[in-house]
Amino acid sequence: MRRYRPHIFVMIALAIVLAAGWHSSLRNVLADLRFAWQSRQVSGDIVVIAIDASSIDRIGVWPWPRLLHGELIRQLQKANVQDIALDVDFSTPSDASSDRNFAEALQSAGGSVVLPSFQQPRTDRTTLHINRPLQQFAEHSWPAVVNVEVGRDGLVRSYPFGEKLDGKFVPSMAAVLAGQYAEKRTPFLIDFSIRTAGIPKVSFADVLSGDPATLQKLRGKKVVIGGTALELGDRFSVPNGVIVSGPVLQTLAAESLLQNRALQWTSHVVTTAGLALLGLLMLFSWRRLTAGKRVALLGATAFTLEAGAFALQAAFPLILDTSLLHFAIIIYVAAIALDEIDIKDLLGRVAESRFQRVAMSLGDGLICTDSNYLITVWNPGATAIFGYLPEQMIGRPFDEICARDDGLAASTFSIKNAAQLAAGSVVEFDGRRSNGEVFPVEASFSGWQGTDGLQIGAILRDISVRKHEAERVRYLAEHDTLTGLINRDALHVQLKAKISSTETDGRKVALLVIGIDGFQQINDMLGHTCGDLVLRAISQRLTAAVPPAGLVARLSGDEFAIAVPTSDIGENLSRFAEQIGDGFDAPLLAGNRHLRVKVSIGAAVCPADGRTADELLSNAHLALSRAKATNRGGHVLFEDSIRRELETRLTLEAELALAAERNEFELFYQPQFHLADGRLIGAEALIRWRHPVRGLVSPGEFMPVVNTSPISERIAEWVLQTACTQGAAWEHAGHKLRVGVNLSPSQLESGDLAISVAQVLASTGLSPTSLELEVTEDILLHDEQAALNTFLEIQELGVRLSFDDFGTGFASLSYLKKFPLDGLKIDRSFVLGLLTNPDDAAIVSSTIGLSKQLGLSVIAEGIEDRATADFLVRMGCEEGQGYCFGKPMPASEFEVKFLTAAAAAEVA
Repeated sequence: MRRYRPHIFVMIALAIVLAAGWHSSLRNVLADLRFAWQSRQVSGDIVVIAIDASSIDRIGVWPWPRLLHGELIRQLQKANVQDIALDVDFSTPSDASSDRNFAEALQSAGGSVVLPSFQQPRTDRTTLHINRPLQQFAEHSWPAVVNVEVGRDGLVRSYPFGEKLDGKFVPSMAAVLAGQYAEKRTPFLIDFSIRTAGIPKVSFADVLSGDPATLQKLRGKKVVIGGTALELGDRFSVPNGVIVSGPVLQTLAAESLLQNRALQWTSHVVTTAGLALLGLLMLFSWRRLTAGKRVALLGATAFTLEAGAFALQAAFPLILDTSLLHFAIIIYVAAIALDEIDIKDLLGRVAESRFQRVAMSLGDGLICTDSNYLITVWNPGATAIFGYLPEQMIGRPFDEICARDDGLAASTFSIKNAAQLAAGSVVEFDGRRSNGEVFPVEASFSGWQGTDGLQIGAILRDISVRKHEAERVRYLAEHDTLTGLINRDALHVQLKAKISSTETDGRKVALLVIGIDGFQQINDMLGHTCGDLVLRAISQRLTAAVPPAGLVARLSGDEFAIAVPTSDIGENLSRFAEQIGDGFDAPLLAGNRHLRVKVSIGAAVCPADGRTADELLSNAHLALSRAKATNRGGHVLFEDSIRRELETRLTLEAELALAAERNEFELFYQPQFHLADGRLIGAEALIRWRHPVRGLVSPGEFMPVVNTSPISERIAEWVLQTACTQGAAWEHAGHKLRVGVNLSPSQLESGDLAISVAQVLASTGLSPTSLELEVTEDILLHDEQAALNTFLEIQELGVRLSFDDFGTGFASLSYLKKFPLDGLKIDRSFVLGLLTNPDDAAIVSSTIGLSKQLGLSVIAEGIEDRATADFLVRMGCEEGQGYCFGKPMPASEFEVKFLTAAAAAEVA
């Protein structure tokens, strides 16, 4: 039995190794070493288009709009690439136009684009969520899985041919690029002897710009597009301490398939056979050879195994699993040593050696001290961090690597304090390199009792890059990248702090919101680049005009804000706002252009105009809106009446929307007569609101709100439809009347007014000549060319166009020349004083004469009595309307009064 004891010992030890899974780690280490000893070149058929830091900086925004990916696909089509694989998430919608542009690019690529699908845990961590490209993208692309399995050691080694997502097999991205879609093949091991340095890479920005040399590199190639920039986080650890980006890992897997290097482990049968042969060899030689010769035989066996495994892996896509064989060899050596070596001494040496190996292989700095805090261990990681060699630091005090305030006293950190912390506690302190540079260090301390007393160990990391990145992220989160000013969020936080301080010291805080007048025109005419220069110049001018205690922020595209204690501006907010506005009298230098810019300002004061940052911002914005509407280029101080007016308007808008749904609107009709013979010629349709509580509401109360609210077009279409329906009914009854309808600005802005008019005429059956559309000057101010085109289309239908409220605007005469009009209305303000005011009479007479020379019909509104009507007849005015003939009235009353035989006779 004693003869077989070593072999039984080996079998038991191997069983423990198998149960603990230790052989898996050794197996991976051996395979990694073989990868390191071999070197294979890439085929060059696959090129990585890198979303690198340079591309992000050159494009200037992140995340990128998808239209950039669409443009990239079009550039790749020009380069005649074979396949395009995008390792970018397209599972969520973004801007609709950008998504549509990207979908069109996919369609134009003709199915040569591969888009990723992947699984990721849901927030509850119990189920998986499948991220797939949006349907509009999936219709014109190939799906591919990009999930990779990370081993227990944090490294990626294996790669699948594909996965089943919701029961349907989806090939992996590498399998698609290599053209291998085997569903039942097991995952393979990536051949990491293929050197990543040889993978061709080009920058995303260079391809996007259409650089000819870059596109030539891509001709006839397959491409993988993905993030390689460190800040994107798409990184994977692979064997031999290498970290690669996601697209590079996908390329390595595809290269393994293309080069027939989809590696697989040898079967357990081979391992079992090897263990059996090794056991027979040791059983035969145990008593026949000395201990030294047996150790040498085991060493030769291990060498032969690795040489054979290396040759096998180099020639075939197979990796020989020698881990258990090596464990068996090691255990046999241990069994041999049991009789030859003092076990306790051996274990001590092994432990010490193992500690040294671990310490020397750590990427982090490892420093150990004795009970006097003198350094006893200094690994290469510590040398890389601090710049000192081990021989320079062994025996020196630990505190010498800590930064000192003035060269005499140590900084507040001391290892004596750290030694009292719990094991694994992490602290930060300032360290000093050998060149004198001070930098932040993160350290984890632990202590133990050794043979020589208390021992202290510290694992240290240089966190200067992390600190810098954190500071950069914080800056970007709080500042506007274009102007360098704080953004809305940062202003809100600091304004909140200032308001809190006012509660204790009683000071007031003023907030000014500044809007640039006509900034959109600068962007439209001179381009966004010039617009950006203007914004920078404005930010500099505002910063120079604000006291040191004030804040300047950029709120949005063309809005800025200033927060300042009123004590710093002499308690005169109005004067300070004037100074800000006057500061823009001088032109701004934007590149090589001098531009004049005007600003409108809204201001509010805390606590009078708001006790919170939200209230103050809201009220200052309301004041700015009032300034833009009534005092453009000036300033408005917030008053409670501004908010009350807004609340009243909002309430009225809500009531109007509800009134439209409840059909509370109706049309009244005011008759229009031929003045010479008293003949009824038409009726003007006028909207009325029959409120369930207030009764009839005057149009003057609600129409200004209607014309500037979202329901304007809806109500205007209802008026046109209703008036035409009523006119058609009169026409079918034998009463040929002209129906006048007032146009709203929203109808003209919609761009399809002529189409709407044609559809209404067709649906109601009203003759086009029986419809007259009345326009006012405020409608024509928006876009004269568009209005002209629309009017020409309307006249082609046979519909009349009349200029309403003539004489009350600024450019009425010029409009008579520009636009194709059929008639005009003399405003009632001139007609009311016709008999008593010579100036009004002169204006009316001139207007009538002018209209006849231009071939336009004239109708006077506001005729209150017969004498005025007779005077207009003598002047040559042909048509009129007013209370003299009839007030606006419902259609039924209009019919009874004017369209029956008796009514017609009475009117005549």
